[in-house]
Amino acid sequence: MALNLTEKNSSDRLRVGECLVVLSSREVHLPGTRKTPRLTPKSVGVLLALARNPGQVVTREELFAEVWPDTMPTNDVLTQAVTQLRKAFAATGAEEGAGYIETIAKTGYRLLAPVAWEASTDAATIDAPTAGGVSVAEAAVAPVQPGVRGKHRRLRRHVLLVLGIVLLLSTVVMAWLLWGRAAPAAQDTTVAEGNRVLGSPARPYRLITATEDVEVNPSLSPDGALVVFARERDNRSSLWIQSVGNATATPLLATPTGASDRFPVWSPNGRSVAFARFLPQGDCEVLVVSATGTGLRRVTRCDGTDMLSFDWAPDGGSLLFGSMTGRYASRGIRSLDLASGRWSSLQYAMGADDFDYAPRYSPDGKKIGFVRNPQVGDMWMMDADGSNAQRLTDDAAEIRGWSWLGSDEMVFGRRIDSESRLYRLDVATRLLRDMGIDNAQSPAVSRGGGNLAFMRSQFQSGLFRIPLGANGGPPQRLFASSARDGQPMVSPDGAQLAFTSDRSGTFALWWARLNEPASLQVLEGVRPEARQPMDWAADGRHLLVTGRDADGAPGIYEVAPEEGHWVKLAVPAAEPLQAVYGAAPDTLLVVERGDEERMTLTLFDRSQQPWKRLASLEGVSQVRYDRAGQRILFTRLASGGLWQAAPDLAADSVEPVHAELPSRWRYRTWAVAAHGAVEYQDISRECSSRLTAIAGDGTSQCLDAKRFSAGNGLSLAPDGSAVFIALALTDSADIGMMRIPLRAPRRVMGLAKWLSP
Repeated sequence: MALNLTEKNSSDRLRVGECLVVLSSREVHLPGTRKTPRLTPKSVGVLLALARNPGQVVTREELFAEVWPDTMPTNDVLTQAVTQLRKAFAATGAEEGAGYIETIAKTGYRLLAPVAWEASTDAATIDAPTAGGVSVAEAAVAPVQPGVRGKHRRLRRHVLLVLGIVLLLSTVVMAWLLWGRAAPAAQDTTVAEGNRVLGSPARPYRLITATEDVEVNPSLSPDGALVVFARERDNRSSLWIQSVGNATATPLLATPTGASDRFPVWSPNGRSVAFARFLPQGDCEVLVVSATGTGLRRVTRCDGTDMLSFDWAPDGGSLLFGSMTGRYASRGIRSLDLASGRWSSLQYAMGADDFDYAPRYSPDGKKIGFVRNPQVGDMWMMDADGSNAQRLTDDAAEIRGWSWLGSDEMVFGRRIDSESRLYRLDVATRLLRDMGIDNAQSPAVSRGGGNLAFMRSQFQSGLFRIPLGANGGPPQRLFASSARDGQPMVSPDGAQLAFTSDRSGTFALWWARLNEPASLQVLEGVRPEARQPMDWAADGRHLLVTGRDADGAPGIYEVAPEEGHWVKLAVPAAEPLQAVYGAAPDTLLVVERGDEERMTLTLFDRSQQPWKRLASLEGVSQVRYDRAGQRILFTRLASGGLWQAAPDLAADSVEPVHAELPSRWRYRTWAVAAHGAVEYQDISRECSSRLTAIAGDGTSQCLDAKRFSAGNGLSLAPDGSAVFIALALTDSADIGMMRIPLRAPRRVMGLAKWLSP
């Protein structure tokens, strides 16, 4: 039963499990203990919100709306408040605090302990604290005389009656306004009639393409009636157009032999489509064509490396480009005037390693949104003139496409575990909401039609051992399953394999001995990070794994896989993203993200407490230790290529190994063998999964002509005789369509304000 604070307002003493919380002093007491923790007002507000619904989940959005009304809080402030409550309960010896408040992943919190109000020994409420939008005085007021109490009750009944009438009228008006504006909800056809089930529930979207090819990069016409997308076949792509119904798609224009057309973007007036054409020689060009497929013209040259992005300005007179690489490289966001061909750079603050990607004007033209460092980055927004740049998220996430939902809301794809999901972001409150659409990315919203298109990918991967060299044998399937297996990391002795998989229904860390299939086991309690590779200790007994806790905070875990034990390391870094064992005992190399999204490689001595920082390098995105060559190999966030440094990270030891490989986007698909060979996996026009030697003669071997590799890690046998890699077993992608659902109410001045997209 929910706790009624109004009925218990004669007390400020709240019993939570074995703990007694005195609200007027914000103290937590337990008989027999001397320690009396004191809570902050915000922590009290969170506790009261949870206490109203004991045993029930209270979402983060509900807690933000009640405790932090009319502000723009981040997830950190709520996490800190809950952490303080847990520490206060734990400080009294009460079940270590975690048994009181449960974290519900991606949702909110639940109070597990029973709650009850107790009579106050002193009902005076002098200086009663205020916790967000909840005044503690509401739960602790001084007693009044019976006659006065009766008058107060009558007055309260009249006030409540008036408020009830007002709320009823407001509900009627709100329902009338939303009747014609809300998209029709999907009908649940699973309603049972007697002992019969009528059918499965309707999805909130429908797939408008269903071919054997892969359809990607959707773009909607301004009225939401037409969609143009790229269709991939045999490692080449062409542009197709169709209505948002399930009509047959037709080619937008003919693509020259050997070329690929990608990244279509519809103009604001719906008459033209801008796109990129990648040519056989490795060059590319940005073209504009009419929506009927005629009047093709080139607007600029580009480079065919990776990470090209552009969008139309609201007036249709120019294109807005993100940072570019290669021969036409340019830092930062700039605009290309289509009439004159002149470039103009936007003046705004950005770091030396920052790469700003996919810039887009808001529908009202006042803001520009973009992704900073999409491999390990966040959503950003600034005024159209480049001023007031501000970060909207703080997750170091892999962003997979985004679009404006309105001038104050965004939708973006983000990789979570082994899949990508769609999230909507309120730019005013910074609140994120999962849209409940799995395996989705590259969202596109029509400017005026209220439609949302996206790419829905069905990717299933398996683990393979593929022999290298001319005398190699056929690929060998390892630990077969019907799930997504990835990141196969072989031990230094070649006998063990660790990998990630969702084969058990949840994304987890797995281990086995290669010659003992029955040894396969899941390592419970560790939630691995899908983007960063694991690292084996030289003796093969321990494994460093990047993971996240129940609140989504990143950390480094040291795992003894054969025993099934693990420990979270006390890395003195706010956001550690990867760790590998160093050359000397008790040293670790950690890639961390610090203030202003700066990426740093730090060498730690963990034999001292706290850990001692020995040296660091700025701008590093991923690292490996080459034991044979006694060198640190790493990629940079700011550019493609491979670099090396001495084991002590001495600045004068840094030098390039390869100028281009790995590419900036595929910075994770390389590995080092025990004897020092470095191999890089990428895609060519003739081979879907190709392995190229970065050092030495640069020879290449096609691992599989048709099947693509998962892009989040591979490993080499110690002697370099084979590669352990995850290859696609099924790989399909279709275009999904849906109406944009209404968003949840936003709290304004303590009241719920309903806004449509």
